[in-house]
Amino acid sequence: MNLSAFSVRRPVLTAMVTLIAVVIGVMSLTRLPVDLLPDIEYPYITVNVAYPNASPQAMEELVAKPIENAVATVQGIEEITASTSEGVANVRLRFAWGTDLGFAAMDVRAAIDEEYEDPPEGAERPQIRKFDTSDAPIMLIGVFSEIDPIALRSIIDNRLSYRIQQVPGVAQTDLWGGPEREIQIRLRPERVQALDLPLADVVETLRESNLNRPGGSIEQGYTEYTVRVPGRYENLDEVRNEIVAVRNGAPVRLGQVAEIADTQKRVTRIIRINGEPGIRIAVRKQSGANTVEVAERLKAEIERMNADLPQIDMRTLFDTSEYIERSIRNATLAMLAGAALAIAVLLFFLRNLRATLVVATAIPVSVITTFALIYFGGFSLNLMTLGGLALGVGLMVDSAIVVLENIVRRHEGNGETANQSADRGASEVAAPVVAGTLTTVAIFVPMFFAQELAGQLFKQLAFVVAFALACALLVALTVVPMLSARLLRGRALRAPWPLHEIGEAIGAGLRRLESAYVRLLDGLLGRFWRVLGAAVLLLGAAVAAVPLLGTEFMPATDEGEVEVDVEFPAGTRLDTVERGTAQALEVVRREVPELINTVTSVGSGSYRPSESAEGEIRISLPSRAERERSSAEVAADLRAEIGPVAGAEVRVRTRRPFFLRALSSGEESLAIEVRGYEFETLEALAHEVQRRIRDIEGIVDTRLSREGGEQQQLIRVDRDRAADQGVRVSAVAETVETAISGRIASRFLDAGDEIDMRVQFQGNETLPPRELLDLRVPRADGGLVRLGNVASLARAEGPVVIDRKDQTRFIEVRGNLAGRDMGSVVDDVQAALAGMPIPDNYDIVLAGDYEEQQSAFSSLFLQILLAIALVYMVMASLYESFRDPLIVMGSVPLALIGVVLVLFATATTLNAQSLIGCVILIGIVVNNAILIVDQANRLRAEGETINDALKEAGRRRLRPILMTAMTTILALLPLAIGAGEGGETQAPLGRAVVGGLLFSTLITLVLIPVIYERVHRNDPPVRA
Repeated sequence: MNLSAFSVRRPVLTAMVTLIAVVIGVMSLTRLPVDLLPDIEYPYITVNVAYPNASPQAMEELVAKPIENAVATVQGIEEITASTSEGVANVRLRFAWGTDLGFAAMDVRAAIDEEYEDPPEGAERPQIRKFDTSDAPIMLIGVFSEIDPIALRSIIDNRLSYRIQQVPGVAQTDLWGGPEREIQIRLRPERVQALDLPLADVVETLRESNLNRPGGSIEQGYTEYTVRVPGRYENLDEVRNEIVAVRNGAPVRLGQVAEIADTQKRVTRIIRINGEPGIRIAVRKQSGANTVEVAERLKAEIERMNADLPQIDMRTLFDTSEYIERSIRNATLAMLAGAALAIAVLLFFLRNLRATLVVATAIPVSVITTFALIYFGGFSLNLMTLGGLALGVGLMVDSAIVVLENIVRRHEGNGETANQSADRGASEVAAPVVAGTLTTVAIFVPMFFAQELAGQLFKQLAFVVAFALACALLVALTVVPMLSARLLRGRALRAPWPLHEIGEAIGAGLRRLESAYVRLLDGLLGRFWRVLGAAVLLLGAAVAAVPLLGTEFMPATDEGEVEVDVEFPAGTRLDTVERGTAQALEVVRREVPELINTVTSVGSGSYRPSESAEGEIRISLPSRAERERSSAEVAADLRAEIGPVAGAEVRVRTRRPFFLRALSSGEESLAIEVRGYEFETLEALAHEVQRRIRDIEGIVDTRLSREGGEQQQLIRVDRDRAADQGVRVSAVAETVETAISGRIASRFLDAGDEIDMRVQFQGNETLPPRELLDLRVPRADGGLVRLGNVASLARAEGPVVIDRKDQTRFIEVRGNLAGRDMGSVVDDVQAALAGMPIPDNYDIVLAGDYEEQQSAFSSLFLQILLAIALVYMVMASLYESFRDPLIVMGSVPLALIGVVLVLFATATTLNAQSLIGCVILIGIVVNNAILIVDQANRLRAEGETINDALKEAGRRRLRPILMTAMTTILALLPLAIGAGEGGETQAPLGRAVVGGLLFSTLITLVLIPVIYERVHRNDPPVRA
């Protein structure tokens, strides 16, 4: 069926079908979730095991290694990484991209249940969880108040957190800071030892005396009574009067040997907001929820909570939705500006308002209809989908331009009626238009099947562009002929002065350009080797300049956040870390006047105790338009001004995108792994690596993932003497644990809240180690023995954290990048490490972003080769020829000239975005060559000679080629400029396409006719 003829005959049906598609698109747009990037399912599963008080070495031997061995047989695992610290083991499994993590998690669970049969006594059951990008907090809320800090924390725990979690779309909240209430039973060591009072007896007494137990039921007469034993403590006086022992017939009450205090838990993390004490609440959204909508609901709920609780001040500190909104707004404006520029180009070339409006309808119809694909495809409105639309805006009118230009030419040149020219003009160019669209769509086919991170990021862009082009093709073959048949019937609207005169001058200029182009072809046809030699020379220069561009995985973004890390040696006291961090904060507040908020976190409540000696200052900056310095410039200036902090290392960096932070164990871009077994050798190698790379240009803030160890006081049990005394090692461990860190004996019920009751020694944190030997340890027969009789003290240094990868230990040398691209820095790093001696069974491996960059580049280069092959096969199928597609493919490598020139001129690196632009170029640049080759074949079929056919084909197709190229280039120009938030993300893609298309178009207009003449020179004449 001839679509063009059908649409001309049935204009009402064509219009109504188009309107239906537009209405569906509009309805879809109103329901689209908004986010920064597509939801990415990272192929990671983590297995967490808690084993209280076990050392990192014990966690490695008893937990991490057995789990690694258990899951090693699970199909699809590409890498196993483990980290063990005191009491916690975390095993991270990386699967191949595209793995169904639901089934993978079941396989992991089955393997652990089968192989990890004998976990150590006291270890908790392994917890298995999948990684989700929604784990990243979308908002940080600060809470301030003048009321008692413990009361404030209680209000947040009992009233505010619940209300936040009830907001639709919120998954969970994390609270940092603020003291938590605790009942502490502080035993007086001298009295406990004088009475030979076992600490375990105190703990057991409290546990057994603070109970509410049902006793059953009894019947009396017509009534049934429930019998209960209410044994809960109702006040602290009851706790003080609890009898814990009897000595010489006299009861010993708890209050006589201990101080009972209603106080707070030991502080392990200090939070300051803008320099003042506060509580930080991190809010995480549900997977698939609209980030912007969830943030708006949260802000509304914060206002209501502030109104309901005037004594509390809640403020938004960091809100990712603001950056998302600004990024989406900028991407939308870039798309609209591109559309406006494309329409201006059409008006420039067509000089006919009606004809311009006919072509311009392809843009809104295709864009709005594509929203339906985004909605029904389960996509979100993000930088990738909007980038696809911005890219597609210039391409959407290409087919319509070719169709309309041919219709107008036949209408004005052949004297055909509007209906005849609409029908015949569209049918005549339908084949090259379809071919051009199919070749462009074909380049995206490999991206549909891409599984790695780059594929996950760009898959939605590929779907959007492909669908938008398909819609534009249908519009060009149906709506454009239908509108042309009606709008071209009357006289063209005469533009007012001076626009009419300008249009006439433009028309005359275009005619002179056509004549000049024909004369140029007349002089170059037959000079194949000269033209080819010039093209090859330019191409060779471009290839030689590629290394000058530099490489990186993804372009750096400015999300308006800077972080300052102050790291002290492991074991440094919390108050010392706080003073050092406060010193750095003073410099931040002085040197960064544009800051909005600062959140300072000192210490750690996480599973990595190494962070307990670190302070972090997170700085929030205004939007990019409201400040002169970029976040990278702020970080560089701050790094120079902040200076050293006594006893600590200070690092300053911009905050990396979450999707990159999720790929590595740290915030740094550069990571070098030193793998082996012996800690001493690993540390020596790691320090040597750090020394060699420290002064490389572009590397700043180098550090080791494991820097020494923590100081330990060991209590070594003499097993022979302990056996003689009837003392178990577990009894020694429990007694020491109770005395120093304390043990939770029970929970005190107060107004519905359960408060931990901790039994510990008075002054436990400053207890001299020698006094530990005076502790009384229970024997098997119920007696007591002095700890010093069965144990001795010894000092040692042990690891805080042990990291493992693929079942071997490793230490990472990490660093940030500033002022140089990843590829150049890595080249220098490899050169610096080339002559470094490495012992047997030890390796040094580049990891981090570079590892992901190499994987992405390999995949994208393969996609480029596949795209070239698919484009050739599509054209060979349409032309039913092997030679003509090869002629057309001659335009592909020439695009590299413009790509390299524009990227070099704009200081843009070769990254995943610019490589995607190169992939897209393959399908775009061949369209111009298709128009020339197709028209030349038609003219030769009508009896023209090769040279005459090429000159006439060039003259006829010069305007549509220039129009399609200029509309695409100008439509992408706002995207290529990359102004505003989020603009830098897709600017490399726009620059690659703009540069490649510009230079390829100019060279193709000359080279393709010359190659065509050479290939078909000896063909027999084609008779009409």
